[in-house]
Amino acid sequence: MAVSRPGLIVAAPRSGAGKTTVALGLMRAFACRGIAVQPFKCGPDYIDPAFHAVAAGRPSCNLDTWAMSKSTLAALVSSDAGVTDLAIVEGVMGLFDGAAGDGQAGRGSTADLAALLGWPVVLVLDVAGQSETAAAIAAGCAGYRDDISVAGVILNNVASARHLDLIRPAFDRVGIRLFGAVGRDERLVLPARHLGLVQAIETDDLERRLDDIADVIEAAVDLDGVRGTARASRLATLPATAALPPPGQRIALARDRAFSFHYPHLLAHWREAGADVRPFSPLADEQPDPGADVVWLPGGYPELHAGALAGASRFHAGLRMLAGRGVAIHGECGGYMVLGQGMVDQSGQRHAMAGLLALETTFARRRLHLGYRRARLRSRCPLGAAGTEILGHEFHYASVLSSGDEPLVECRDAGGKIMLESGARRGAVSGTFFHFIDRQLT
Repeated sequence: MAVSRPGLIVAAPRSGAGKTTVALGLMRAFACRGIAVQPFKCGPDYIDPAFHAVAAGRPSCNLDTWAMSKSTLAALVSSDAGVTDLAIVEGVMGLFDGAAGDGQAGRGSTADLAALLGWPVVLVLDVAGQSETAAAIAAGCAGYRDDISVAGVILNNVASARHLDLIRPAFDRVGIRLFGAVGRDERLVLPARHLGLVQAIETDDLERRLDDIADVIEAAVDLDGVRGTARASRLATLPATAALPPPGQRIALARDRAFSFHYPHLLAHWREAGADVRPFSPLADEQPDPGADVVWLPGGYPELHAGALAGASRFHAGLRMLAGRGVAIHGECGGYMVLGQGMVDQSGQRHAMAGLLALETTFARRRLHLGYRRARLRSRCPLGAAGTEILGHEFHYASVLSSGDEPLVECRDAGGKIMLESGARRGAVSGTFFHFIDRQLT
């Protein structure tokens, strides 16, 4: 049976309301008090969890009700529960926003996760330009579904003490607790780019920034009150197992600023299953381990480093040597593009890539590709055997100029619509634009 530490979920009615900042501030403030915090992120996201890990001092894992099975979720929620005191989940989008169709344990919304876990919701409300309406929004969220509990609210972007005085009585009337009110403060701003925040490893003076955010939250929020709402997970009664076997025994994993999008739960499970994971840096022109039986190139921001990657001759030679020996090589999104013939950056300049697949991509014609993906493998690859159904997500701005290899997958979106995304396979080399999260349990 799984073990559970108490947890809570930081959510909001919409994106951009401040839930990431508030979640980071809570994680850091509790950690500074000596409370061992286990951070989580609802849904598919690589960037926010990297900030969580720095804020809390522990790796952050994703919890995704669309892509993950209940047993995978149970395993993640119970992992290291005996050595941490409090779980804090950062929600995704608006509280009730999810996919068009059902996945393995829900539709991917924050509310679905709250209902599944039984963890209370701390709602972050951006009150810029409103007063009493904030209480109406909170009451609507609290009453919309009877299988979740809104424990209280943290107000964000409060303009002044008078502004707060106009808001507070309405919350008293609707009976929803106010945990605090965060004012406008330049210390709360983190740098961003097109996929979200600038990566944690690229953010200057991140420790100081997080300390500043924690100081603001500590002064503005009733931390004891927030912690007191946390509850044990309902999934503690489920078997904590996960069907995520490693793709090989010795895995060469690309890991640097260009290849940083790899889910912690996959890496942890590979190691728990006995795999020897050996990171290397393509940006430093390092070769993958020549003794590896699998090379994994995750996504990231290769388009920001296309020139350096094009000139990484030792990296390319190492890939080609292993491919020539029949060693399995798989790329996800950015890693997939790097395995192709070439990549055109945003300025229109083409950079030669590894040339192990026929794929040519461009960022000069930006087009957003976003959403959950359900894929059935046409042939064996590091993702599994032919016929295996896998679940993941796609999020990038690249356009395909040309391709021509054997399709790797049959792919549909969350609503069941057939997608053009088919991945590619040439010999032992394979790739997809979507990122793998979990396998479908039958």
